[in-house]
Amino acid sequence: MIDLRSDTVTKPSAAMREAMARAPVGDDVYGDDPTVRQLEARVAEVLGKEAAVYVPTGTMANQASIRAHTQSGDRVMMDEGTHSVRSEGGGPAALAGVTSDRIRGANGVFTAEQLEAAVGRSREDDFCTPPPTLLCVENTHNAGGGTVWPLATLDEVARKARSMGLAAHLDGARLWNAAAATGIPEARWARAFDSVSVCFSKGLGAPMGSAVAGSRRFVRRVRRFKQLFGGGFRQAGIVAAGALHALERHRAGLAADHDKAARLAQALAALPGVSVGPVETNIVRFEVEASARALADACRDEGVSMLDTGPRRLRAVTHRDVSAEEVDRAARLIARAWEQLQA
Repeated sequence: MIDLRSDTVTKPSAAMREAMARAPVGDDVYGDDPTVRQLEARVAEVLGKEAAVYVPTGTMANQASIRAHTQSGDRVMMDEGTHSVRSEGGGPAALAGVTSDRIRGANGVFTAEQLEAAVGRSREDDFCTPPPTLLCVENTHNAGGGTVWPLATLDEVARKARSMGLAAHLDGARLWNAAAATGIPEARWARAFDSVSVCFSKGLGAPMGSAVAGSRRFVRRVRRFKQLFGGGFRQAGIVAAGALHALERHRAGLAADHDKAARLAQALAALPGVSVGPVETNIVRFEVEASARALADACRDEGVSMLDTGPRRLRAVTHRDVSAEEVDRAARLIARAWEQLQA
């Protein structure tokens, strides 16, 4: 089966497995796991922040950050399709007690003017409207098709948030892809934000894990909510070693995933009745003039697994587990399944 459902890699390399097997470990709950501490220090360095904390999942990274930045009853500004509100189980409301105020961006990207209009006029004596206290931005934007924010727009939106008294969090689960696509270092993308989350188990290929970086004071607060949300784990150095190996060795390979996505998109765009969205990194989102579920099922029968994300929408994601040759084969199998549906 050619698995294009996500860039969550399922085949750690032999070198990564060796690094995990040899990793010195301790107790992450007590803060004395040496491999976790090494990973956290390196992540902070790469992202240009004072400190970082390793957590089990990207959802926990975002939700612990939102909880650390806000108080119950606050309002959080974000794109309507951002992962924090669309795919994290209602976490902002359930875990932080905040209202998610959704901005309609273009493929996940909105402007400083849109942010200002959405925030509206906030007064200290207005006790009826939830106070806006946090901006959340996702880069690259999953639901937008792996869209990379223009750096100037990102900086401008963050500056506008600060001018209105909001903190700013960057959901950088795929920030590595933004850096690979543009050549702009991760620390530059994160510069304007108070906190940034990153994921190691997407295109980087680690078995699990994410991190949150920010000031030492903020990271200390996130550690509290990591524990509160059940994220403290014991010999975490075993999986942290995989994340560290991926961080140091796999970022350079992400550009190849982008090339594979472009090849797949080109093949899909040639099919009648198929419309492909913009492809900037490793995510291909496309619409079909038929049932997306029916096409996904037919493709699975042919040996290609994708996600149907709407009545007529599907998503395919390229990654380390799928070679360029397999992507070409997947394109042929998808075309065959589509032709059979049209017959």
